[in-house]
Amino acid sequence: MTTPTISFTRTDPYNPPEDHRRLQAEAPISYVQRPDGRKVWVLTRYEDVRAMLIDTRFSSYRLDPRHPSHIPEMGPDHKPSLIEMDPPEHTAVRRSLIGEFTVTKLAAWRPRIQEIVDETIDAMLAGPNPVDMVEALSLPVPSMVISELLGVPYEDHDFFQENSATFSRYGASTESRMKAIGNLKSYISDLVEQKMKNPGDDLLSRRIAAGASAEEMGSIGFLLLIAGHETTANMISLSVATLLDKREKLEALRSTPDLTAGAVEELLRYFTIAEVGHQRLALADIEIGGQLIKEGDSVFGLANTANRDPEVFPEPDELDFTRLARNHLAFGFGPHQCLGQNLARLEIEIVLATLLRRVPTLRLATPFDEISFKENGPNYGVNEMQVAW
Repeated sequence: MTTPTISFTRTDPYNPPEDHRRLQAEAPISYVQRPDGRKVWVLTRYEDVRAMLIDTRFSSYRLDPRHPSHIPEMGPDHKPSLIEMDPPEHTAVRRSLIGEFTVTKLAAWRPRIQEIVDETIDAMLAGPNPVDMVEALSLPVPSMVISELLGVPYEDHDFFQENSATFSRYGASTESRMKAIGNLKSYISDLVEQKMKNPGDDLLSRRIAAGASAEEMGSIGFLLLIAGHETTANMISLSVATLLDKREKLEALRSTPDLTAGAVEELLRYFTIAEVGHQRLALADIEIGGQLIKEGDSVFGLANTANRDPEVFPEPDELDFTRLARNHLAFGFGPHQCLGQNLARLEIEIVLATLLRRVPTLRLATPFDEISFKENGPNYGVNEMQVAW
């Protein structure tokens, strides 16, 4: 019997891939073939995806050749990052960092993030009109926030931003992206060495003072840059594009600013941009939703369909800013739930509120259906989006 294939291409920018929705309706737990030929179990319902994400018998350890995200080129010298670890190593590293990302800790960052957003909007308004909002606003804001969190010196900001933008830039060659990643890895390693000699008031310095090694902090610094940069930029672009396309939603936020925090949660649920982030390897025979998954099998938890599960979110395809959908899985769930989720929420909320207040004439310079969306990548998002005012 031929194993059915699954596509990750969206035909509608507002909805998950059709294959994913079809499986959720007809065969919520399915054994399918990925585009690269590998075979995996696909979970599409909220309850099943959550059960998988909280069960540590499903491994994130990508150095295991059986893992669906294993890359043979990793080699034996590859040091797993936080997202590639299993307990107890993962538990210890995560516990050492969690205090940096509490709601209380990040509340103190709100004024500085507001300054960064205002300065970036100032620069955007002073530039060409129309402009690509991805380059002018969506990418610079999270880049500057994460650089300050890590303690990047002001004089290095241009280098840091330029290389951060290059590895995310639409149309950038593989060679230029790899060069940018190499530049950033080397830079962060050097920055860690500097912090060991001359500590400051930043995340790297605090973790080094607590006993973290240079190697560990180099890995964590680079992971925070990658994980906290492009994903937040994608959500900013998707959120703004949606508001400019659905003007009634924009006007609702403008007339009732208190809706903004709820709107951010709903937009996160609605888009669930980490399309292929929840990949695991079964370390034992495990039953999920009545289906036995064998030891050694690969499993994908499709949070994009889980967040459209009508059993959990009534009328899931409706964008409802009053839904209070804080239980969504856009940031994952369980041990690997996104460490920087509160920072991402804060950045998106401040950007949306500030744009609505400061640029009331903001509009799409090209039709919504002509925007270049990211397809078949690890994260859904926007490549380029021209806006005018």
